[in-house]
Amino acid sequence: MKRYRNGEIWEFEQEMPGMGNDSTEVILGLDGGTTSTVCVCIPLLPFSDPLPDPLPVLARAVAGCSNHNSVGETAARETLEQVMAEALAKSGCSRSAVRAVCLAVSGVNHLTDQQRIVNWLRDIFPNRVRLSVQNDAVAALASGTLGKLHGCVLIAGTGTIAYGFTEDRREARAAGAGPTLGDWGSGYGIAAQALTAVIRAYDGRGPQTNLTGSILQKLGLSSADELIGWTYADPSWARIAALVPVVVSCAEAGDEVANKILFDSVEELALSVKAVVQRLGLCGEDGKDSFPLVMVGGVLEANKRWDIGKEVIHCISKDYPGAFPIRPKVEPAVGAALLAWNTLMEECRKDP
Repeated sequence: MKRYRNGEIWEFEQEMPGMGNDSTEVILGLDGGTTSTVCVCIPLLPFSDPLPDPLPVLARAVAGCSNHNSVGETAARETLEQVMAEALAKSGCSRSAVRAVCLAVSGVNHLTDQQRIVNWLRDIFPNRVRLSVQNDAVAALASGTLGKLHGCVLIAGTGTIAYGFTEDRREARAAGAGPTLGDWGSGYGIAAQALTAVIRAYDGRGPQTNLTGSILQKLGLSSADELIGWTYADPSWARIAALVPVVVSCAEAGDEVANKILFDSVEELALSVKAVVQRLGLCGEDGKDSFPLVMVGGVLEANKRWDIGKEVIHCISKDYPGAFPIRPKVEPAVGAALLAWNTLMEECRKDP
């Protein structure tokens, strides 16, 4: 096992002049997903002042996948440690400047996952540092609510999950179990259905579709049977999900198969949110109470005529008219940092 801890990844703390006497206290916020991992370093903002707009970000670092279910625990930890060290190095700070760390990582689904990562972080940071480990959906929610845990978030990128909190911190989630267990509506789910539709059309089990020509052209293949080799040569989730724009384009051009895939995906995504809202009672007894609905992820971005995010909101609003959609102005990593900041503020107010 490669050991980065207290090793070469932190050597910048000795090599940079002035390290060890940090005058600026900072917070690290990290958003770790299946596709990429982002860490931001922000200054510890005064608790008495309103948050500045825009929020100051001292440094930002990006690395690869940190979902331990995808790459294994060792590789995930190495990625997390690398991206945190890079963010600190860019900001000109060392670990002694850190007041709080919030890691929001996909694949963190149980208390055992959280405690295992907290124990590992405790080997890296001083005891006074406030540590928090969450699922990456929590950071996405916080990015829309500026660090407050209330409402529901729907993430639809490579994977998908719906996650919600009540004001008294009860929580619930739906979906987010990965492609094998049915993350339908995700980028992977949409693209995998499109690939399946092409194979079904090729061997006569399904209707003909323009997805065939469009996907083959995108991948530089000459025949649908070549998709089998292409798919299993590297069945990574993100590689498959990258075909979503092809599906959307075919749907916009009127292809019935592509349209059905997208409409089914809309239903699945809306169903995830509805399940969370119902379990937590976010909509109130009459089903009309207002609650924030944070929308995050490439699948939900409103950059096409076939607007998946808009259709999902429309579907949810039929049952829960109080859903208040929010497109975050800050990225989830900043949401994680704000979550840590809010936690510190609450602790400070309880123990002045």
